Amino acid sequence: MTDPAERFARAEAARAHPVTTWFADTQRFDLDPFQVAGCHALEEGRSVLVAAPTGAGKTIVGEFAIHLAMRAPGDKAFYTTPMKALSNQKFRELQEVYGETEVGLLTGDTNINGNARIVVMTTEVLRNMLYADSPALRGLRYVVMDEVHYLADRFRGAVWEEVIIHLPPEVRLVSLSATVSNAEEFGDWLDTVRGDTAVIVSETRPVPLEQHVLVRGDLLPLFDDRAGVATAQVNQELMRIRSFTGSRFDNNRRAQQMRSQPSYEATRRRPQRGGTRPVRPSNVHRIERLDRPEVVQLLGRANLLPAIFFIFSRVGCDAAVQQVRRSGVRLTSREERDEIRQIVDERTRTLHDEDLAVLGFWEWRDNLERGVAAHHAGLLPAFKEIVEELFQRKLVKAVFATETLALGINMPARTVVLEKLEKFNGEARVAITAGEYTQLTGRAGRRGIDVEGHAVIQWTEGLDPQSVAALASRRTYPLNSSFRPTYNMAVNLIDQFGRPRAREILESSFAQFQADRAVVGLARQVKEAEQSLAGYEKAMACDRGDFVEYAELRRRLSEAEKLNRADRTASAKTRQHRQNEIQSLRRALQRHPCHSCPDRENHARWGERHAKLSRQVTKLRHQIETRTGTVARIFDRVVDVLTTLDYVERDDTGITRLTSAGATMRRIYGERDLLVAESLRRGLWNELDAPSLAALACCLVYEPRRDDASDPRLPRGAFRTALHRTQELWAVLDDIEREHHLPGSEAFSTGLAQAMHSWARGVALERVLEEADLAAGDFVRWAKQTIDLLDQLSLVAQPPVATTARAALDGVRRGIVAYSTV
Repeated sequence: MTDPAERFARAEAARAHPVTTWFADTQRFDLDPFQVAGCHALEEGRSVLVAAPTGAGKTIVGEFAIHLAMRAPGDKAFYTTPMKALSNQKFRELQEVYGETEVGLLTGDTNINGNARIVVMTTEVLRNMLYADSPALRGLRYVVMDEVHYLADRFRGAVWEEVIIHLPPEVRLVSLSATVSNAEEFGDWLDTVRGDTAVIVSETRPVPLEQHVLVRGDLLPLFDDRAGVATAQVNQELMRIRSFTGSRFDNNRRAQQMRSQPSYEATRRRPQRGGTRPVRPSNVHRIERLDRPEVVQLLGRANLLPAIFFIFSRVGCDAAVQQVRRSGVRLTSREERDEIRQIVDERTRTLHDEDLAVLGFWEWRDNLERGVAAHHAGLLPAFKEIVEELFQRKLVKAVFATETLALGINMPARTVVLEKLEKFNGEARVAITAGEYTQLTGRAGRRGIDVEGHAVIQWTEGLDPQSVAALASRRTYPLNSSFRPTYNMAVNLIDQFGRPRAREILESSFAQFQADRAVVGLARQVKEAEQSLAGYEKAMACDRGDFVEYAELRRRLSEAEKLNRADRTASAKTRQHRQNEIQSLRRALQRHPCHSCPDRENHARWGERHAKLSRQVTKLRHQIETRTGTVARIFDRVVDVLTTLDYVERDDTGITRLTSAGATMRRIYGERDLLVAESLRRGLWNELDAPSLAALACCLVYEPRRDDASDPRLPRGAFRTALHRTQELWAVLDDIEREHHLPGSEAFSTGLAQAMHSWARGVALERVLEEADLAAGDFVRWAKQTIDLLDQLSLVAQPPVATTARAALDGVRRGIVAYSTV
């Protein structure tokens, strides 16, 4: 029976928060304490930050905010996400609850019912609405910022801070974050800029996670259950296997790899005569890894499907699906296969057969009917969405995915398998972080379906169970701001608030808040050091003279003697000069009043400590000076560049205002805002036709995955002239930025220009993908970013560029680029 006191407390809570109580009663499962606390805070009229593990159900608090908005006629709620895939998913979920007429979607390239009372959007869309003072903001009462920890993203993170700072004060903010170690610090900042904000942190997973290591055909627990959860002691059997497979052998092998030519890999492939081939000691054994089809079947026998296999390469994901296909493994029943085919055919019915053939559709559908699929950025977005839907319906049982799947999409599994604990970061293979491990394994365990989730690490040669346990034990990572002022941000702030107020606003950013927090710590160090210095001065006080001065002479003499001994290559003249300096210092030391002190050495030691600590204090003070007002100083440099280029000007009263060029820049968003604005002003693109403008816009947004040293084919005619002039302009702007102590920008890439030009001219998909040398999903992604820039040009540019941009939009937005399952 429930304790009477507990029943009374629940009754009181229900009376104090009736809306939360009603909302909780409508849910499929009982709300957790952190969810209830978040709803209570919102019902009390406060903003809220909820930090909880992946899959814990943070979005319930956001959904409650939407429920509150819908209770009051005329009130609105916006739900923002960092990715279009997440926006699409949330749009569909909210439509099921509130109906199609009440829910809208805005993702840059999609505009559905944008004036609805509930609008799902990417964070950038909301930022642009705030700067444009959009009429859609009227009546806005709640903004949900899902995955708010994205503000640490170095490319897009600033957008989150811009939104948080600029939202009208009456709007309540619901910030949903992964578990971060400095949630209280972030909450303090939110409280500063948004008003009363409740900080709710939960580190409890709703579905417990069991950690396993797959060795041969056995799933061994990572932790020793007998030792108790609190101790998190590594399973001793794994440590014995580690010893049995020979960590010494691994070290010896690495040493031989360094010494021998050819490499160890080459020696494994072919014998050498008289070579130094590593010999595995007789007591050391190799543990063979199971093939992927065998792992899938093992998990099936253990009732651990559906599973997500995280493989940190697209090629690896596709290869894994082919391995399972070739093995003949089939994970679905006849009824499930029929249902899969019906869903897939319905979702892809608007795509042309010739495009489906290029995309390998029929083999892909056959793999889905077997219950297996890949999921990565190279897939057509529509195909990814179908995989997600089938997995959520428990029709696809094994998905081989890159880590992008872990970024918030609602696609939980019973089991998550990690084949390796390292990935390629674009430059080298690096170990995954504790935060990444938590994010990946957080997909394991479906609330309301699974009693527990399972994380499976495949044994690899050299695996250290202690290191794996350390990854699995750390649940949090710090949230650090990546905020920096941009040209577009600067002109919008100056236009709305004026330059002095703009500086104040930027000083309220989380970036400056964190810097100031660091300054507080540095100031504390200075204060403690100054107290120590006072103690040192007392300890070295002498009636003969100043021991700080005496200690400094000794330091200078010691350094001069050390330099003289170390530098044997100096000329005779230089060495004579140094000898003279040393003799002079020695005489000064001997003549100093403190030299005759009977307690000289003791006093001198305190003097040396004083001098050393004084130098440290000087460095600390310099750090404080450089950190205070950091963001505002960068803003001043940005404004100086804008002034140099005549985007802003000072009037006779000293007030900074936008010029007509600055007014145009207000509506140009993106990394290349200054280059785009200046190109328009100089008329560099006036002679371009629609395909050529699409190709040039693509150059400004495209980022190759790796350094592309090849010399790509380029469209002919006016395109090449415009490209050359735009590249020259970039170089000029880069020089100006560096003169103003700004980092400048990377040169843009022309690698996709020919393919985008062909696509905008109506060339068939097969030929365009061949020219692009890209997967269909990658091409669609860059095409949609090209569309975003062309859309901006169609609105801000003057004829003929605006007219050409609209034609280019129509050329690019076709076929698989235009297709959407939303």
